[in-house]
Amino acid sequence: MDRVRNEAGVSLKRIYSLFPSKDDLLVAVLNRRRSQWDAGIAQFAQRAATPREKILAIFDFLDAWFRQRDFRGCAFINVFGELGPNSPNAIRTVRAQKKSFQRYVSRLVSEAGAPNAVAAQITILVEGAQTTAAISGRPDPARQARIAGKVLLDNALAQHQLQQETGEFGAPQLPPTTADRG
Repeated sequence: MDRVRNEAGVSLKRIYSLFPSKDDLLVAVLNRRRSQWDAGIAQFAQRAATPREKILAIFDFLDAWFRQRDFRGCAFINVFGELGPNSPNAIRTVRAQKKSFQRYVSRLVSEAGAPNAVAAQITILVEGAQTTAAISGRPDPARQARIAGKVLLDNALAQHQLQQETGEFGAPQLPPTTADRG
């Protein structure tokens, strides 16, 4: 809290009057980060005309974010990794943000006409890109995840279109893996 006091330039008494505990302060920081995340995603989505483009714009947002000098990874992932179950309010806030983002991606995937399972896959690419960029200190994971997301999304849309045309509906089939063959 001393560091917070020094950075904020206010007394500890004032900080504790606003945030009775470190947990309350952490939740406030996470809520601010969520607002910044949502605004950044919305800004890049405004440039996109279709749900597919809005999904891919998430990766463009990541690329811009990863290039910022103060990028240190996802605050939500970092808090969850550092505190684990020791801060129930913070963990609840982390999970709420991740669930909200998943719902956003699910809505876009549905609007694009792709199967709902693609939403979880896109979300994993986003989360993985954030972690990889933070650890590597490079912005490349955003571009790489965008390419993977585009392939994933385009294949799912093409398969859905084929199913519509042929009337054959079923679970999407993945190619066999080495383990499946042996």
